[in-house]
Amino acid sequence: MRKQAVDYRLCLVTDRETVKGRDLGRCVAAAIKGGVTMVQVREKTASSLAFFETAKRLKALTDRYQLPLIINDRLDIALATEADGLHLGQTDLPLLVARNILGAKKLIGVSVATVREARLAEKQGADYLGVGAMFPTPSKQDAQPVTVATLQAIKAAVDIPVVAIGGIGPDNVDSVMTAGIDGVAIISAVLKADDCRQAAAKLLALVTKHLR
Repeated sequence: MRKQAVDYRLCLVTDRETVKGRDLGRCVAAAIKGGVTMVQVREKTASSLAFFETAKRLKALTDRYQLPLIINDRLDIALATEADGLHLGQTDLPLLVARNILGAKKLIGVSVATVREARLAEKQGADYLGVGAMFPTPSKQDAQPVTVATLQAIKAAVDIPVVAIGGIGPDNVDSVMTAGIDGVAIISAVLKADDCRQAAAKLLALVTKHLR
């Protein structure tokens, strides 16, 4: 995987509780067919074994479609599954420590909510930033919403890709894309949909029109 070739337009973040009892792997596969460009495995409530097994299964799927698979928080799972990268929050393992272990070829993304956090993450070697939460979201109920103005300021302050996350769907994706960012990360807008493929395709089209 070449870092320069990564397409950040539509990142699908997994949540086993969002798929309403359906098979997560099949939902992710449908979303990929709809146009998802990268997948992040986020398993806040799963055991380590369940997290590993889910990530391993999804790594085989993303390899088939030649898409990057990113692991949320868990460096050990990223290493064990030979994932393409790791995504870190502000209270997770320090970026410099993770980079030393993962090496230069792996992607590392960092969640930020301010220009200061964004500049520090870039300085320490982050490959991309996840900014949010943009809107209220059940997946992160304690997060303070980030304004579009702050999102725009973060994008202007760094030279690495910026992806918005948090409560983003077809009704509000245009508002975040006006900040000039590189893409969005979504959970419910795709995984809660009755047709994950169709939901992903609709969102990708809305994102892409801003990047033409």
